[in-house]
Amino acid sequence: MSKSNYSFIEKLILFLATGFCSGHAPKAPGTVGTIVAILPLLLLQQLPLIPYLSIVLLACIAGVYICDKADKLLKTHDNKAIVWDEFCGLWITFIAIPTGWMTLLAGFILFRLFDILKPWPISIADRKVTGGIGVMLDDIIAGLLALAVLHGLLFYNLIPAN
Repeated sequence: MSKSNYSFIEKLILFLATGFCSGHAPKAPGTVGTIVAILPLLLLQQLPLIPYLSIVLLACIAGVYICDKADKLLKTHDNKAIVWDEFCGLWITFIAIPTGWMTLLAGFILFRLFDILKPWPISIADRKVTGGIGVMLDDIIAGLLALAVLHGLLFYNLIPAN
């Protein structure tokens, strides 16, 4: 099926799955997608914690469907252009984290390191889980690990809160 044959809903799914097309970057699409995810993150961080968590949870649940459907449309598994999982992983990284350029930089770096290096248990999820859940799960775990480290850095005052 060529792109012109996609329905409006399929085009919307691909638009979201590719992080508003940022996943089509010729180099480092995951990193580019994560950079693009910062703008919605800055908007999300204006919300109180419960609405923030609700939106991130809904984005993750929807992401399972979006990424699965996009993979089927593209006839791949975890296509490099699919970066919705990076969006969600980054947003998880910043749960209850104050906004500041140091925390933003540290969280971005931590999330990308966990996502790229895939230490245990991320590597298990990446290898063993398939479908939309598989696409999302390794980035969710990377986000949770980055979140834990970032909270630790803030707790011990190793980086300034803002």
